[in-house]
Amino acid sequence: MKRSWVGALVLVLCAMPVVAGTPELPANPRTLPMQFSLQEPAAGCGTDCAPVVFAAGMITADTPRRFEAFATERNLHDGKVVLDSDGGSVLGALALGRAIRRLGLDTTVGRAERAATAGKPAAIAPANCESMCAFVLLGGVHRDVPARSRVLVHQIWLGDRRDDAVAASYSAEDLVLVQRDIGAIVRYTAEMAGSLGGGAELIEIALKIPPWEPMRLLSRDELKRTGLDQAIPPVAARQTSAAVTPVAIVPERSPPTSERGWMAVDGTSGPMLVRRHPLTVEGERIGSFDLSLSCGDVAGTYGLTYAERRQAGPGGGEAVPLDRVRLWIEQTEVTLDLVSSRGDGRSVESVAIGTVAAPLVRTFAAATTRSVSVLTASGSTSGTTTRIGNAGLGRVFGQLEAACGRGKRDVHARVEAAAR
Repeated sequence: MKRSWVGALVLVLCAMPVVAGTPELPANPRTLPMQFSLQEPAAGCGTDCAPVVFAAGMITADTPRRFEAFATERNLHDGKVVLDSDGGSVLGALALGRAIRRLGLDTTVGRAERAATAGKPAAIAPANCESMCAFVLLGGVHRDVPARSRVLVHQIWLGDRRDDAVAASYSAEDLVLVQRDIGAIVRYTAEMAGSLGGGAELIEIALKIPPWEPMRLLSRDELKRTGLDQAIPPVAARQTSAAVTPVAIVPERSPPTSERGWMAVDGTSGPMLVRRHPLTVEGERIGSFDLSLSCGDVAGTYGLTYAERRQAGPGGGEAVPLDRVRLWIEQTEVTLDLVSSRGDGRSVESVAIGTVAAPLVRTFAAATTRSVSVLTASGSTSGTTTRIGNAGLGRVFGQLEAACGRGKRDVHARVEAAAR
């Protein structure tokens, strides 16, 4: 699907990294500013006497300065930086990668499994290097990614708009920021990759994945081609990608909806709050879906309806009917009942219904920044995960709450009958 250059630029706005899936607990050290710790070579290390620097946490604008101060006070000659990070500041990550290269250090992905003891260094356990961390990894003179560690990428985005990127607004100043930072990333990857190449492919893969999709796990072949892993030979068995597959738009009988936020509508069976969201596969739109909240059949609940129409994905093949639809809201999983999923191979229309506890919806509506995740699956094919924010929900939720307090409606029975 073709997009204008302005639209493409907006889709790569940057700042803080997007974290796919459920939110992390506040105590997770990966959410704190990056910390550095040095592991000195153990006595009797033989030929493997290089110092190891463990770097864990979020990359901030101040991280490069703190790392250079850390390095100045220690002997890091021929050392290796072990990365465990969700990413962070674009310019901070590029400056950190340049500092690592300037000091002649290698890079890898991992974390300290346990504290070092006298004569026994800490073991290196598998870890993730996500978002802008991948570009820091590229800064190493030599790079490797151990078999169980992972590198994941996605589009860089304005951090204060990542929870509901579709409903957010973007200004001319944002586009200026985008052009500046894209140029900085292109120049950096050209410098770091050098004659080996691969930097362009790394950027291309990352810029395909919008913030409402899960981050893209780089395969072993891609790690090799992009120069992020120079240590391993090609592997026959590829890692499965975290990139997702199809899903999509709403049946024509549904009420009018908006991709700019939640809105209140008068449905045929009573008041509803509805939100439409595009369905994409690695950034390519293949349809859209509607989420609808209505009065529940039981007091203290709300009815949830998922309605979508999708077409075949960018890779071709037939559009496959859904067989599962799930929702994650406030760290709670809600499984929907699939009422109908029918198609002709070119497109598929599906309807699923479920019930959500009222406190979960109330918390979601009241939060400043919140998102829910919708997960679908089609047989043996990989599924779709889409994050949806709460833009506009707080403004209209009171209308539904008041209407439902005056009496319940058997909404799901009507939806099920309409789908037959």
